[in-house]
Amino acid sequence: MTVHEAGQTAEAAAAMRKNVWLMFLCQALMQASTVGQVAMSALIGHSLATDKALATLPMAMQMAATMAASIPAGLVFARLGRKPGFLLGACGAFLGSVTFALGVWHGNFALYCLGAVPAGLGFGISQHYRFAAAEVATPAYRPRAVSLVMAGGVLSAIFGPELVKHSREMIPPFTFLGTYMILALLPLVCMTLLSRATLPPAPPRPKVATPLREILRRPDFLIAAVTGAMAYGTMNLVMTSTPLEMQLCGFGIAASATVIQMHAVSMFAPGFVTGRLIGRFGARRVIAAGAVLNLACVAVGLSGQDFANFGAALMLLGVGWNFMFVGATNLLAEAHRPEERVRAQAANDFIVFGTVACTALASGAIHEVAGWTTLNILLLPAIGLALLLVMLQGRRRAVA
Repeated sequence: MTVHEAGQTAEAAAAMRKNVWLMFLCQALMQASTVGQVAMSALIGHSLATDKALATLPMAMQMAATMAASIPAGLVFARLGRKPGFLLGACGAFLGSVTFALGVWHGNFALYCLGAVPAGLGFGISQHYRFAAAEVATPAYRPRAVSLVMAGGVLSAIFGPELVKHSREMIPPFTFLGTYMILALLPLVCMTLLSRATLPPAPPRPKVATPLREILRRPDFLIAAVTGAMAYGTMNLVMTSTPLEMQLCGFGIAASATVIQMHAVSMFAPGFVTGRLIGRFGARRVIAAGAVLNLACVAVGLSGQDFANFGAALMLLGVGWNFMFVGATNLLAEAHRPEERVRAQAANDFIVFGTVACTALASGAIHEVAGWTTLNILLLPAIGLALLLVMLQGRRRAVA
């Protein structure tokens, strides 16, 4: 290799890392709004809704919109490329925060729920940052790029709940109004960062597109999608109702925000090493480790209702989610051809966030009707299913 060629290679590697870090920051900004929303949504819903079983309806609607965003996001990315799609997502996040603020200001539960639609669309589109990272990275660097971009949530995990705690009374007597006004600024910063990124253009359109049903029938795709859905769905089921349960146990907003913060940090901090773990042990073993951690979460969550129990359980849940979800994302990359990536990614996120929407809605109802113990026990069959599928896939590949 000549000096010139070596210089070009080093320059390309530096450009790749720059783009990955820009996506890391954009992911952090977009995720901060959602982490803050988790700390506030059920409490605001509980205060505004006449039927308290609907306390988690706003979060359910947000996740339903996230699911609904999968298909249009895939179309935008396929036709216009990554950057226009991410800019559209930032606009949705901005509009969502403004609408949430109006709902709080007017004390109107329906208007507050309406904000979940653009917020969910923005969050759904932002989920593709991990896919964009995989596309700009070299094959060897890909697991680290995916996990690093997802680790952007560490910043949001620290910033989101702190913002909630320190700004909730900024505009009295409207609790959380000031928080939403600040959250509306984050997607604007994201747009500025996106202007400095070089992201993949729209992929070439194949002459004959692979039918979606063919992608959906592939065992490798189904295992990746179901594992991701079980990871995100079970995590969301417990996380969404935790502020409600803590409130019933006598804890204040600051305490529940701190637990959500601990949980969110645990979700994203492992991203700095998950890629290396996958590279060394393989995605399936990392997913299995995540499933074991989620089982430990259930055991700790059912052993008591002190602050330490809530904190430790949700930290275990966060790390378990990271191992399972990042592992599932890497399995997905093995389940489609390059020209199928946008369709496969959109279908995967439709399945994953459809599950999340259902668990967000069910969380409030199950907590209200059946209680905290039942809510935690319901994690067991879902985690067992994901673990069984991954083990069977590993055995099938070993035989092949």
